[in-house]
Amino acid sequence: MTFAKRLTDLICAALLALVLVPLGLLIAAVLLINEGRPVFYLSERMKTADQGFLLWKFRTMRVAEVDSGVSGGDKTSRITPVGALLRRHRLDEIPQLWNVFRGDISFVGPRPPLRRYVEKFPDLYQRVLQSRPGITGMATLVFHQTEERLLAPCTTPEETEAVYIRRCVPRKARLDLIYARRRTVCSDLKLMLATVFRRIPLH
Repeated sequence: MTFAKRLTDLICAALLALVLVPLGLLIAAVLLINEGRPVFYLSERMKTADQGFLLWKFRTMRVAEVDSGVSGGDKTSRITPVGALLRRHRLDEIPQLWNVFRGDISFVGPRPPLRRYVEKFPDLYQRVLQSRPGITGMATLVFHQTEERLLAPCTTPEETEAVYIRRCVPRKARLDLIYARRRTVCSDLKLMLATVFRRIPLH
């Protein structure tokens, strides 16, 4: 990560914290009252091809003894009413400000993958994770709705895994590598604004 990108992350995180930390405390209280503990969902993700970290989110699903792989239609029934609202507006990702402050992730970059996919496609993720993972990014903006549509009909973890590996991983990686070639501080700011206004940057 360049000095300019890291400085931009810290400045933006500090400014957003003024608004989002109070909102996050309110969300945490609502989750505690309505859903009980745990309030947060911690998941190991990869910030380099061989270095993991714990990604923080507000919990949006009922707790399950076994929970692996990406979210598909097989997990839909576990999403709580409050969790659905948080997901719709991406408010479940507010705790990731902590990950940005720590330097685990940037605001913009490829979404941090689970270790299982990095180990399954080491050569691919060796290239993708040359860029620090981010909360949002080109692949997130361009492909997120398509990914949800592809995974929604899946009824078992095995089906979700197969569809994700075959149809999502390579397409998201291509977009992440395009981002890496074109990345500038200005392009990062454009992607952040596009995320806020939910518009896909065409140029």
